[in-house]
Amino acid sequence: MTTLTTPGVKRGRDAARTRKRLRKIALNGTATLVFLIAMFPVYWMVSTAFKTNDQIFTTEFIPFPTSFTFEHLDRVLTEGVAGNSIWLYLRNSAIVALGTVALGAIFSLLAATAVARFKFKGRTSFLITLLVVQMIPAEALLIPLFLSVKRLGLIDQLLGLIVINVGLTLPFGIWMLRTFVAAVPKSLEEAAWIDGASRMTAFWKVLFPLVAPGLVATSIFSFITAWNELIFALVLMSPDGYTMPVALQFFFGQRGTDWGAIMASSTLMTIPVVVFFLLVQRRMVSGLVAGAVKG
Repeated sequence: MTTLTTPGVKRGRDAARTRKRLRKIALNGTATLVFLIAMFPVYWMVSTAFKTNDQIFTTEFIPFPTSFTFEHLDRVLTEGVAGNSIWLYLRNSAIVALGTVALGAIFSLLAATAVARFKFKGRTSFLITLLVVQMIPAEALLIPLFLSVKRLGLIDQLLGLIVINVGLTLPFGIWMLRTFVAAVPKSLEEAAWIDGASRMTAFWKVLFPLVAPGLVATSIFSFITAWNELIFALVLMSPDGYTMPVALQFFFGQRGTDWGAIMASSTLMTIPVVVFFLLVQRRMVSGLVAGAVKG
């Protein structure tokens, strides 16, 4: 049986396809524009690291280095910063960031599970307190946190810096993981209990794989926050314990700013963050797939 299509219906379908195509082009164009705007500072940082001083300080707009130079990168790697090797600051930053991620993931997951799964007195007040603490600027907590770390004997120790960064990132981690834990049906854990699993076994075998994507997201936030933290690392640590954000401040002087060295050091500082994100992103995608299958 042949279906006849009137010219009016055909024109309507063509117009709908055209609108759909134009909408798709507009959305893709907007996304591309946003991506280019967001990536331009990163591109400018990397390109400036390989420009000569004449190209850096010229008043002309030079989007691409006309002649590549490794002078700034070689000077940062060989001479270091403030009498120390650049690898020392990178190592300190890595220890603080990874320690913050490890401790923050454990505490935030346990706290989020307790808040989402158990009803106890003061739970609402606890959640509101987390929000209030998150709104307070870190600089306002500098003196009380300094005194607390001093009483613990952790001044000029990377462990003290890790503890502070865990405290700064913990409220966000608990709030975010709480939604992931609450989204997992409690019936899945109850089914595991009926099958003979203990609470801890049900937690690791059932709940943990399903909230792993949220744990990865909070780990990325914690890593970036700890990696870029400046104030507490500057106040609590001696030069041998400085992290990369503090090391960058030594390139700003009274006689001028060494922009080539700053851009070269910033490029080196960005590489571990990008590598960490790429590695964790793979785990996040696999965790999402595993959670969908198990759910």
